[in-house]
Amino acid sequence: MATSTTLHPKTIEIVKSTVPVLEKHGEQITKRFYELMFSNHPELLNVFNHAHQKQGRQPRALAAAVYAAARYIDQLDAILPVVRQIGHKHRSLGIKPEQYPIVGKHLLLAIKDVLGDAATDEVIAAWAEAYEVIADVFIQVEQELYDEAAAKRGGWRDFRRFVVAKKVKESDVITSFYLKPEDGDAISDYLPGQYVSVKMSIPGETYTHIRQYSLSDAPGKGYYRISVKREAATADKPAGIVSNYLHDHIQEGDVLELSAPAGDFTLDLAKETPVVFISGGVGITPLLSMANTLAIRQPNRPVTFLQAALNGRVQAFDQELQTLAKNPVFSYHICYESPSDEDRKHPHFSKEGRIDLEWMQTVIPSKDADFYFCGPVPFMKTVYRALKQWGVPEERIHYEFFGPAGDLTKD
Repeated sequence: MATSTTLHPKTIEIVKSTVPVLEKHGEQITKRFYELMFSNHPELLNVFNHAHQKQGRQPRALAAAVYAAARYIDQLDAILPVVRQIGHKHRSLGIKPEQYPIVGKHLLLAIKDVLGDAATDEVIAAWAEAYEVIADVFIQVEQELYDEAAAKRGGWRDFRRFVVAKKVKESDVITSFYLKPEDGDAISDYLPGQYVSVKMSIPGETYTHIRQYSLSDAPGKGYYRISVKREAATADKPAGIVSNYLHDHIQEGDVLELSAPAGDFTLDLAKETPVVFISGGVGITPLLSMANTLAIRQPNRPVTFLQAALNGRVQAFDQELQTLAKNPVFSYHICYESPSDEDRKHPHFSKEGRIDLEWMQTVIPSKDADFYFCGPVPFMKTVYRALKQWGVPEERIHYEFFGPAGDLTKD
């Protein structure tokens, strides 16, 4: 992946010189990029999450990726982990090599549009050359991921039809769907923590919608389980089109189109160190897959599971966790923000309010563990900062964003 021999030194110099500009105007550029691209290529709305566009999460994530690519243009190996993370998402969405020139064209137009005279012909030419190199890296990584997914026993490319074998209400807001392949053939294994993309054509909607859902059970059981939270409308975001449709209209016997499992937020089963899982709301789904896998594969590995929820009515998978906690090396603790009187009687309830370091230190035996956490972004920022304050090294901190990646270090 070395690029210094591929790009002209002058090109590298010019692209690196734009780093401060991208830091300042990056989000404005990426917002304009999406406006221009969707205006000229509305068919791409069949791929992108419309809600993330409206909330600004996708433009922010793209701005961060463009900024990183500019900063490390002469050593793209440094951002390979980010490339692979995005590559997993692109593979699950079905992104193709022929779409990259469309992206490049509109990114350059947006840079020119936002920066005006500052985007000289020399700057645009340098970015055009650099984009080709960056795009080639993404295409190579994604091709490897496509080939890997297809080559697995029971694997496939693009999307495959699955029947809803069982639909189970897990809480007032979360419902699980047990999915088996319509063709009756084998399904590929996956790593605990990975997700699938679900592609849906919803009556009344102009475009198809694709959403990623973590696989919430251990692999190797002959089905995929996704557990979906009903996303209600709030002041800053609309109701979830796909999640509400799944809850209200998809029944047992219906068919969903799924990508092969993807994602790089996975449990390291080569280790034997203690594991701490910290979940907020529906963020429990990838962590439960990991916990269930440990119960099968490494039943003697110490586990501490912290679950944060508003109250018992919206809490999911409590019975599964109580079953896991029968293992003496599995410790289960609940934090309810607004518990009912009944919630306070729960045998694993130990914290009222919001999760904080002080409580974490009372229920986690030692910071000498691997920490995995997932949940709403504010929750994840709280957990991340608590772990850093406690002195947990970065290499032992693992997390996943639901949706475009963000930055847990920023307010």
